Amino acid sequence: MTAIEMIIEPRTRDLGGFTVGRVLPYAKRRTVGPFIFFDEMGPAQFEPGTGIDVRPHPHIGLATVTYLFSGEIRHKDDLGYDQVIRPGDVNWMTAGRGIVHSERTDDALRQSGQHMHGIQSWVALPKEFEETEPSFHHHPKATLPVIERDGVSMRLIAGSAYGEKSPVKTFSPIFYLGVEASAGTDIPLTDEYQERAIYVLSGRVELDGEAHDAGRMIVFTDGAAPQIKAIEDVKVMLLGGAPIGKRHIWWNLVSSDQQRIEKAKADWKASADANFEDSVFSLPPDEREHIPLPEG
Repeated sequence: MTAIEMIIEPRTRDLGGFTVGRVLPYAKRRTVGPFIFFDEMGPAQFEPGTGIDVRPHPHIGLATVTYLFSGEIRHKDDLGYDQVIRPGDVNWMTAGRGIVHSERTDDALRQSGQHMHGIQSWVALPKEFEETEPSFHHHPKATLPVIERDGVSMRLIAGSAYGEKSPVKTFSPIFYLGVEASAGTDIPLTDEYQERAIYVLSGRVELDGEAHDAGRMIVFTDGAAPQIKAIEDVKVMLLGGAPIGKRHIWWNLVSSDQQRIEKAKADWKASADANFEDSVFSLPPDEREHIPLPEG
């Protein structure tokens, strides 16, 4: 049995000088465990006077997780949370029945410029939690478990693995780790979950004797026990969990029910038409802009 089920190459998009590599969803592989969206942001250098400006937009049926290697992003949502995320921290936002948030570069950092690199993921919620109350939790770097194994350092971002558990509240079986490994070391892969993958951020790894460069996700066959070795110093993400089942995804909306997405689309348009007064969706405090509902 081959250990590799599929290799996914990111589709790059230039967002005005900021490159994003979209890995999931993929046409032949929509999810890995509950992970339904996986983007590598950058690496990119923002010159003085420039930055990120993702205007307020809605989510339903998922949780978002932002994890940075460099740079900062300021999160604001309609629950009133206003939180800067820095490298190694976790911002976990549970959208549930509906939330609105923005992501921007702070003014002071915009003036000086910054280097930005990170991963943004969406985790689909189980059917019984798709309409849960929205929430936001920030977890500083120091609160996340670090697992050390002979030249390999693994920070447990979410879920459980190797006998450790992250403080991040999740809704289904999941594991998500940021890993740094020295050249020549073996990277262990937990066998606790049905669906597992590795994403190579930098350096090169060897899987069962075959070399793989940075910028690709390798999805493993269920039950496989691949031998993963760092050919050179590497950074990788290990992720996966229990299968979540079929999900519909449109724009920033995820649901097991297509009609629920249609309702959310109508609610967002109606809320915008009402200037977000006495409407289903509202804007974060001090925000006056929003992303209009896409056409089509």
